[in-house]
Amino acid sequence: MITQGRPAAPVRIGALVPLTRPGWVEAGRHLLAGLEQAAHEVNEAGGIDGRPLELSVRDTAADPLRAAAAVAELDRLGVAAVAGEYHSVVARAAAARADALRLPYLCSSAVLDALTEQPTRWVARLSPPQSHGWRVYADFLLGAGHSRVAVATEPSVYWAMGTRILRDRLAARGGTVLELDARALTPEALCDRLAEQRATALLLLAGFPEPAVSIVRSVRRDLRLAEVMIGAPAGQPEFAAWAGLLGGDGTAVPFLRYLPEPLGPLGARAEAALREKLGAPPSFVAFEGHDTITVLAEVLRTHGTDRADIAAAWPHVAVEGTRGRIRFSRTPGTGVWQWDGAPVRIVDRDPAEPDRFRTRHAD
Repeated sequence: MITQGRPAAPVRIGALVPLTRPGWVEAGRHLLAGLEQAAHEVNEAGGIDGRPLELSVRDTAADPLRAAAAVAELDRLGVAAVAGEYHSVVARAAAARADALRLPYLCSSAVLDALTEQPTRWVARLSPPQSHGWRVYADFLLGAGHSRVAVATEPSVYWAMGTRILRDRLAARGGTVLELDARALTPEALCDRLAEQRATALLLLAGFPEPAVSIVRSVRRDLRLAEVMIGAPAGQPEFAAWAGLLGGDGTAVPFLRYLPEPLGPLGARAEAALREKLGAPPSFVAFEGHDTITVLAEVLRTHGTDRADIAAAWPHVAVEGTRGRIRFSRTPGTGVWQWDGAPVRIVDRDPAEPDRFRTRHAD
């Protein structure tokens, strides 16, 4: 009598994703699509030495405490590593707990520079540090003739760091940054301040959809501000909800996008698969998710599933991702293993064709 052998035990990866409010649900959906699509491709190619790759997904809801608890739960479940997260302050909490538990964590999309308080061997990141991307954005502003810049901001470590990066970069070249409290000022009062201060650009360092949508509508309708450029370095216009809510008012709003132009063959194949999975064009966040699993799968194949071996593998990674060849190095100020080759572009939605993105500046 012939009996079938037992199915190979899966290799489990914990996936942290914001899937409910107040998390940015659309970003979470794209991130999860990228993670799942890459896992599917890994399994179609034979898995990890014949073992299927399985994602254990946890919703962070943009809550740092919830994320830290999820990491602890995933640790108890015996995952080989943790991946994902979009919100910077949430990723920082997840990274701290992963470091304490000696659980490898590959951060997909959060950019806050100091992802951990102290340097750690357990954490790596794919997205570029905020200081790099936002300096590129500041250089774009200066190159476009904007040296008097206003920021509509809300209280947040992430927004505060962004403001400081912009101010330092612009000040070095004679520029100034005016801070406007998006919570204390109504959109109309904010427009009055812009007109009084003669700012030529307004950057939205505030939540989406509100107050960002109301601010954009008010500025677009104020004839005094017809020549003011609206910008959103954090990437709010990347997602379809932005265009859906703002229509033509949401075009010509430059933002940071971490995708090359054009995509290479691997990126083009991933784009087609992700478009089918999402039923819409994939954002750069979906590609970050895809690259996360691509990297982890290669590490698991070549270095095994032992957690210490995974963490030791970060400096030896050399993987072709959807957005270029991925290698990790130590970047000062981040505390983690960092991909320093992530593409950085500044794009906006074309007023003539709002679903098309125009490149305004490339790093």
